[in-house]
Amino acid sequence: MNNIKITPVILSGGSGTRLWPISRSLYPKQLLPLVSDQTMIQETVERVKDPVIFNDPLFIANEEHRFIIAEQLRKIGIENTSIILEPEGRNTAPAATLAALQIQKTDPNGLMLIMPSDHVIAHKEAFLIAINIAKEAASEHNLLTTFGIVPDKPETGYGYIKCGENLKEVYGCNLVEKFVEKPDETKAKEYVNAGGYYWNSGIFLFPVAAYLDIIANNEPEMLVACKNAIENSESDMSFIRPDKASFLASPSNSIDYAVMEKTDKAAVVPVDMGWNDVGSWNALWDISDKDDDGNVITGDIISHESKNCLMKSEGPAIAAVGLEALIVVATKDAVLVCDKNRTQDVKAIVDRLKASGRAEHISHTVVYRPWGSYQTSDMDDRFQVKRLVVNPGQVLSLQMHHHRAEHWVVVQGTAEVTIDEKVKTLSENESCYIPIGAKHRLRNPGKIPLYIIEVQSGSYLGEDDIVRFEDTYGRS
Repeated sequence: MNNIKITPVILSGGSGTRLWPISRSLYPKQLLPLVSDQTMIQETVERVKDPVIFNDPLFIANEEHRFIIAEQLRKIGIENTSIILEPEGRNTAPAATLAALQIQKTDPNGLMLIMPSDHVIAHKEAFLIAINIAKEAASEHNLLTTFGIVPDKPETGYGYIKCGENLKEVYGCNLVEKFVEKPDETKAKEYVNAGGYYWNSGIFLFPVAAYLDIIANNEPEMLVACKNAIENSESDMSFIRPDKASFLASPSNSIDYAVMEKTDKAAVVPVDMGWNDVGSWNALWDISDKDDDGNVITGDIISHESKNCLMKSEGPAIAAVGLEALIVVATKDAVLVCDKNRTQDVKAIVDRLKASGRAEHISHTVVYRPWGSYQTSDMDDRFQVKRLVVNPGQVLSLQMHHHRAEHWVVVQGTAEVTIDEKVKTLSENESCYIPIGAKHRLRNPGKIPLYIIEVQSGSYLGEDDIVRFEDTYGRS
């Protein structure tokens, strides 16, 4: 049984609203390089790359992020993996059930390690030791294991796990006595002082068959919905698309509620591995390197007598004078100023942006597409100026617009342009005009990125004014 390998299941459906304005729904925190040069999802994959212990990872993501994730995986050498595209978020239990059913097709006696894609684990060696302990408990004793983080302070932002009796057959593993909801400060202090309580990491290692049995007993409607969704799924490239109507029939529930709190087979491996869920700007300040004044500084920052702040700029220079314990974050289109003790409330700002119909919570000024990216540099009621970057060998869809015309100017590289039945090649400083209603397409036939300045004009300039006729990337 010890030769059984583990399939990592990496959940990448979150939006990271408390890290706004850096994290946004179309480019959330797991796709960002918050603590190193690698993005958080890349760091998550690097932890489970050992081919002796792990199979290739399986990803659960949503439609909007699929090509960004695939490209980030390609950059770290992961190209032949599967990405299940959830039709809609239904919490962690349905996502894990989709993964278990997919794994069961080829590995019915396998193990799956369910991991969020946006956690920091500073001590990889401690992580792998804990994985091996949990593997023994899961494979040899059919236990549903989770990982309890050794607390270094009272924390009200996490749920807790209370350890029960030691599992004599597996050193370093305990049965779970109970799960505890996020406590108030008094209770959190009691738990830490009492010992035997650990933060709930949200990471799980399960036997696939045992997990599906629990779901069948506790959430039969979920299992039926997910089975139908997988059986009627479609695949294109590395993406698996479960049937939407079937999946939407599933109840929404978490692994904690649907599985762990309803089984007598729950076990916990306590571990001190430098874990942090980076759930807020304050959490990021905690784990980041600081200067002599306790500041975490990234970007163009000029600080004078400021202390214990996190200051980050992706664009304009920030001049900070005499600040104390503040979060100051600037992107190209938004600035956040926040008391370091109120960072959990950033979500309230995102909620207000949503309610007012604004777009700053959705995307940055740079929007990524499978062919490259675009950035809006200027816009008004009847015109918009964008910079397009088309990666070598990539091609946009064959499309048309009902309400806008476009001018394209090549500023770097070579463009192959299709307008209705005509195909022509444009070099630097050459341009073309696409009338309203014309079928058109743009391709980069070269070996360097193609940069285009696009000027749109018309009565409506929204991204939904696109009719696609052909698309390499399977978009409707």
